[in-house]
Amino acid sequence: MKYISLFAGCGGFDLGLIGHGFSPIAAYDCDCDAVLNYRANIDGSVHCVDLREGLPNGKQATNVDVLIAGPPCQGFSTAGKRLVDDERNQLLPLTGALARQVQPKVMVVENVAGALSGAHAKYWMELNEGMRSAGYKTHTMVCQTVDIGMAQLRKRVLLFAWRTGNEIRFEPEVKPAGMLKDVLGGLRGVANHEPRPLKRDSTEWKIAQHVKQGQKLSNVRGGANAVAAWDIPEVFGAITADERTVLELLRRLRRQERQRDCGDADPVSMGRLESALGMRFKALVNSLISKGYVKKVDGGVDLVGTFNGKYRRMAWNEPSSTVDTRFGSPRYFLHPTQQRGFSVREAARIQGFCDSYKFLGSEMAQYRLIGNAVPPPLGAHAAKFIGQLLGHNG
Repeated sequence: MKYISLFAGCGGFDLGLIGHGFSPIAAYDCDCDAVLNYRANIDGSVHCVDLREGLPNGKQATNVDVLIAGPPCQGFSTAGKRLVDDERNQLLPLTGALARQVQPKVMVVENVAGALSGAHAKYWMELNEGMRSAGYKTHTMVCQTVDIGMAQLRKRVLLFAWRTGNEIRFEPEVKPAGMLKDVLGGLRGVANHEPRPLKRDSTEWKIAQHVKQGQKLSNVRGGANAVAAWDIPEVFGAITADERTVLELLRRLRRQERQRDCGDADPVSMGRLESALGMRFKALVNSLISKGYVKKVDGGVDLVGTFNGKYRRMAWNEPSSTVDTRFGSPRYFLHPTQQRGFSVREAARIQGFCDSYKFLGSEMAQYRLIGNAVPPPLGAHAAKFIGQLLGHNG
């Protein structure tokens, strides 16, 4: 069973298929770091090309069983700006056009779940309808990676398109979720594992000291899993009990008393604060402004630092958050028990890469490739259905 790989990245999707007996004919990506790593770790022909200009050896790429693709997801991801007209979104329907040129028996495209929602869904629909108009049957599968046994929360969608004459039931077997402790053991001496502890008594170290497993630094969420900046006075400055009351009231009101239909929250009017706090509210608000906890916005006031969680400390007995390109930064993700971010190898293990895969290039590039990769176990999950669609049920 032979396949070609579009937007291959460092080859995570490919590894899943190779593990199920598929052989690569060719892989394509425009990222030189991705091509470098693919070539060093996967026995297949890989080309550094911009697929917007077409397949450079299109004739050679015909007569293949399978085409897989992981086009860039940044334009669809809720973690980014999510612009409908992001030029990268056009790469989804482009994948369909290239597939119709190659005419594989089966095509599988992977992307983030955000590709199915809102105005962005038009690109997925264009891909889907393009394949159906070419005589393919299609099926969209939504997959949460913990359901296939991974130790990572990562929701993705897969579009299967086929014209093999075979009909199958797309009913995945749900497996128990993996735990972080299950994948991060025995790392001593393993390649790409170079932990970088935070400098003792640095600002980052002091913040990390206050964040327990399963918690994050967040001013805009309460509860046991959130640590507010005002809970770390040695870094952000001390406050009085009355000032804490104001901050906690702001945290609640900015989300409950909405003025706009968009966004996560709104500034709180001065009149609303006065009605809740009485005559002292102005002095308290001004004090918090001077201390850097509160700011004036659009005639009202709002919290400073309205991000929903930095310094997220992973927990040993839970799956990890989604591995992204920032996974090595302690400002975003913290090791469960050590005061540091995650090493390249730890990020790779959570993504499902085996230790024999050696990452090359700058450390920044390695994190980027891992964060953008299709996890190999998700590729293997897709490979089972591909095999059935091709009539290979073993």
